[in-house]
Amino acid sequence: MTTPPREDMIRALPYARRYARALTGSQHAGDALVAACLRDMLANAVAAPQGITDARHRLYWGVTQRFDAQGQGTEPADGISGKQRQLLLLTSLEDVSAEDAAPIIGVTIAEASEWLVDARDRLRASAATDVMIIEDEPIIAMDLEELVVSCGHRVVGVAASEAEAIAIATRTRPGLILADINLGLGGDGTSAVTTILKSHYAPVIFVTAYPERLLTGEAIEPAFVITKPFEPLTLAIATYQAVTGGVQLDSV
Repeated sequence: MTTPPREDMIRALPYARRYARALTGSQHAGDALVAACLRDMLANAVAAPQGITDARHRLYWGVTQRFDAQGQGTEPADGISGKQRQLLLLTSLEDVSAEDAAPIIGVTIAEASEWLVDARDRLRASAATDVMIIEDEPIIAMDLEELVVSCGHRVVGVAASEAEAIAIATRTRPGLILADINLGLGGDGTSAVTTILKSHYAPVIFVTAYPERLLTGEAIEPAFVITKPFEPLTLAIATYQAVTGGVQLDSV
């Protein structure tokens, strides 16, 4: 099978990194998966199944294959399998159709459709935790708070600045942090998170309109990134995976 042009593979890297990081829960592990897949594909050392020709889908497939080979796709106690997690991330975080996601993870379209319905039914009651929101726009912050609650979580604080975020985190010790990057006059969301993680570990999901800026692989970057605007289901899946999935997050 002919490998997609090198330029197409390079353009697909940010999306593959986002998927791999969310799948593993780690910037380092996710980026390592993507780098290995890219090397193999550019050298024509591996061939994706028939029908997977798009560069992004080829990389998603390669990442999934390597992740499965590491034995991380085990069945968790909450009943959502590793393959279901992959489907949820591909269809929601990466906006891949169920039909296209099925060959990427190695199942039939019928299986993919059935597993997605079951996984989405289980999400609402799974992995509830205390969430702190870092967002300087009041209306957006209210929308995020409503979405977080609708996902079954508890909001323990909403911060509009770096200083406020650090104070709330110190007081409440949240189980998950949902953070915007640009806080206007209030500073920078990544700086706030960096300070918080020095004394309290919690999974972090960054919400940004420019995800490619956080997915270069050139510096310490977040494992979980959601692109604005996003659907409620995307947040539900990302929060679930951040709280329950993969290995521990790298510091950002």
